[in-house]
Amino acid sequence: MKRRALLAALALVLARPATAQPAPAVGPPPELAADLPGARLQGSGNLRVMLMRIYDARLWVGGAAVVTDWATLPLALELQYSRELKGELIAERSLTEMRRQGEIDAVTAERWLGVMKALFPDVKAGDRITGVNLPAVGARFFLNGAFRGEVREADFARVFFGIWLSPRTSEPALRLALLGRSASP
Repeated sequence: MKRRALLAALALVLARPATAQPAPAVGPPPELAADLPGARLQGSGNLRVMLMRIYDARLWVGGAAVVTDWATLPLALELQYSRELKGELIAERSLTEMRRQGEIDAVTAERWLGVMKALFPDVKAGDRITGVNLPAVGARFFLNGAFRGEVREADFARVFFGIWLSPRTSEPALRLALLGRSASP
């Protein structure tokens, strides 16, 4: 029991919040040209669990800045992975995080989980998954620039991108970094 408490305390000490990243030297990924012409970087950060970097994230937007109504704007979220992860686990974790935005009925949750398992492949360090929010339509997904598929449900897109952009996110520091804001001291 003491060992568990010690490990839990150590995990809390080692946990690091998302950090802002400098803008990449290159422009937006080419897969954004059709859906998000003139894309510009809104913000970037990374997700770490304990000391392990999971991915670097970049939020690309069109002409309008991302504000509180981000779900109504065309945007893209690019995740570049730093380690190997199973696609099935990415999908399951995504559904868990989507449920933070609000209740999802069981039938919808199962359907969305199946769609995400089909869309999200196993990844290795350096792989990029890019999701494009298509307001009032749904979302498109790419792996390393290659089209993987789309979900033509606006509710799915709103809740999915809410994983990172909603005030209900489990990673508020990463949200602020993506929105191009600084965390308050």
